[in-house]
Amino acid sequence: MTSGFVSPTLSPPFAAVPRKSNTSSAPTQTAAQHTLSQRIYISSHVYRHPAAVLLELCTSLRELHQIVPLVIKNGLYGEHLCQTKLVSLFCKYGSMDEAARVFEPIDDKIDALYHTMLKGYTKNSNLDTALSFFCRMKHDAVVPVVYNFTYLLKLCGDMAELKRGREIHGQLITSGFGLNMFAMSGVVNMYSKCRRIDDAHKMFDRMPLRDIVSWNTIIAGYAQNNMASVALNLVVRMQVEGQKPDSVTIVTVLPAVADVGSLRMGKSIHGYATRAGFESLVNVSTALLDMYCKCKSVDTARLIFDGINSRTVVTWNSMINGYVENENPEEALAILDQMLNQGMEISNVTVMGALQACADLGDLERGKSLHELSKKLRLDSNVSVENSLISMYSKCKQIDLAFDIFNNLKDKKTLVSWNAMILGFAQNSRVSEALNLFCEMYSKKMRPDTFTMVSVMPALAELSVTRHAKWIHGLTIRSCMDRNIYVMTALVDMYAKCGAVESARKLFDMMDDRHVITWNAMIDGYGTHGMGIAAIELFNEMLKGRVRPNGITFLCVLSACSHSGLVEVGLQFFDSMKKNYNIEPSMDHYGSMVDLLGRCGRLHQAWDFIQKMPIEPGITVYGAMLGACKIHKNVELGEMAAERLFKLNPEEGGYHVLLANIYASASMWDKVAKVRKVMEKEGLQKTPGCSLVELRSEVHSFYSGSTDHPQSKRIYEFLETLTDRIKAAGYIPDTHSIHDVEDDVKEHLLSSHSERLAIAFGLLNTGPGTTIHIRKNLRVCGDCHNATKYISLVTGREIIVRDMHRFHHFKDGTCSCSDYW
Repeated sequence: MTSGFVSPTLSPPFAAVPRKSNTSSAPTQTAAQHTLSQRIYISSHVYRHPAAVLLELCTSLRELHQIVPLVIKNGLYGEHLCQTKLVSLFCKYGSMDEAARVFEPIDDKIDALYHTMLKGYTKNSNLDTALSFFCRMKHDAVVPVVYNFTYLLKLCGDMAELKRGREIHGQLITSGFGLNMFAMSGVVNMYSKCRRIDDAHKMFDRMPLRDIVSWNTIIAGYAQNNMASVALNLVVRMQVEGQKPDSVTIVTVLPAVADVGSLRMGKSIHGYATRAGFESLVNVSTALLDMYCKCKSVDTARLIFDGINSRTVVTWNSMINGYVENENPEEALAILDQMLNQGMEISNVTVMGALQACADLGDLERGKSLHELSKKLRLDSNVSVENSLISMYSKCKQIDLAFDIFNNLKDKKTLVSWNAMILGFAQNSRVSEALNLFCEMYSKKMRPDTFTMVSVMPALAELSVTRHAKWIHGLTIRSCMDRNIYVMTALVDMYAKCGAVESARKLFDMMDDRHVITWNAMIDGYGTHGMGIAAIELFNEMLKGRVRPNGITFLCVLSACSHSGLVEVGLQFFDSMKKNYNIEPSMDHYGSMVDLLGRCGRLHQAWDFIQKMPIEPGITVYGAMLGACKIHKNVELGEMAAERLFKLNPEEGGYHVLLANIYASASMWDKVAKVRKVMEKEGLQKTPGCSLVELRSEVHSFYSGSTDHPQSKRIYEFLETLTDRIKAAGYIPDTHSIHDVEDDVKEHLLSSHSERLAIAFGLLNTGPGTTIHIRKNLRVCGDCHNATKYISLVTGREIIVRDMHRFHHFKDGTCSCSDYW
């Protein structure tokens, strides 16, 4: 059977139209033909015109193409009723070209045909086409009906076409529908979706009569415009005015409850839904489940989920995403397994939620399995799924795989794609690639949003270049994002990490609203700059307001106390966490306490603290202990800490190096040799020291002892002269940790550390008075710290060094850390 038909009086209107099928719901071709044959048989024995009946029974475009020849054969094609039905069905199945080929040749078109075509254009075409046909209706003297306007208004709202929506609103009034309740609900919906919620409310208030649809429309408008409190107040108002909420109201208002985080109100609505008998509706149960998840009551959400008999894919997705949002990715993947075992067909949203769970767990293998599953189900071509894959591979430290997916998107790249890739590079310390990609995005006229800015700022912070920070700050102002709380918080954090803590504080003070993460960023900024007193004062200022500290806040405060030697104050803060704020200390908090005690030399107290921990000590804790033993040259406790670290993380060579340095400081050279042999046998490597310095928009990298820089010869010659100058000023090289080489070689090894090379390069290539900014990936060694103080003295330069833990501001022969780091 052909896909088209030949009109008995017209040229073939369907001859050039290929056969189409409803791939999402139609059965196989054989089954479809069998079903159609049964219908023909039944209808031919009951009705005079079986083709007319089949039009009523048609369920897909494919069946319609099979029925059309029967319509012609039975001589029904010229009947108005049959033509109207054909137009209606082609519109229904989205084939507007075929609908037009039926519509246009009809001589005496009735108004119903026009209304059907307009409905089809609003649902299956663009706004220009729909409005063009509406104008034609006026030209053909077709009297408009209320549904013409509601369909057009809905399309204007969906496309956020405010100007045209206003024009349709005006036409609606001049056509006499200004007081029609159904029409005005459409007007309210249009203004709401065009982000003109005040205009929507004005239209709502002018309605003389309101039904449940009107109320649901305005409530949904406020909820969609992030005005949850007003939406909730309207639910109360509708009941005062005698209108009872229905299931649609419940589904509409629950996201607003989730936005304000009002679990108490959510439970109240849940109770109402149960009393009204709505809880048995799967869409209501799913909305309740989602609300409980967003209100951090995931156990209640799970009870609702387990009680739903007929779960839809939306229900499963809500539960998976709920567990991800509540930091339980393991359970999210368990729900996915349950979903697959029950034979449920997963959607792109399912894959996206599960990929987020894999990313949070760092589970690369499971992430790859989901990638393969998405390919099998042909979901991997969905750009949202591909964006999730970029994020998953980035968080699993497979940044090159992520970049391959990004590049394969080609012209399909969305702003989310660019953001995911920029953030991926930043998270994987590929700072240059992150910045280059940001610049490429900008050059392609893809304008950044707040998420882009928040993603790229940490990359700039890693470089610690104030000039770059000022450039991105200017861009946020020009893009009108300088009032966004998250962008401003990222700016505060970035300035602090670029060494400009005063600029960070100025921005902080300018902010009208501050989130807890804003306070955390500023407190941490003070801490990393060794300004412990300022950090504590800011923390106390925070307590006077309405923002409650969280676990990260206390981590920042404890770190600030540690870097400034405020041991007793730090101990008090740690005790108050659980006692006054009911915050259970995490492994990082315990690690900070060990660092606090160990850094000031209270090593045995730190070790006792570890033994009394209520949880099993981890790498963070023993790492802090080993570092403290290195500072204070305690061999016994250093060995004990190292022994546990070797078991917890046997592949990390840095702990062996620290132990070897402890032995070297005690002149235990045989044990130094033994540690080095173990490292050689196990193939363990020390992380090479690397220092970065930026000059004229180019970042220069230096590794300890490296000679591959174009100015290496000049740098080493300058360092020889500089070393003589600082020696004359009182510098004495600390060569005790180096063994089995001559003294002059020892000094050469020390002077070729990465930060010395970077400082020399900076001094050679900048003018007098210019501040040198250095970024180092490891802790500054004691000798380099001492040498840099003398360099700042003899050169008259300020040198700012950011190592892996904190900032050091060297000026006039002193350091901001007061030699306590």
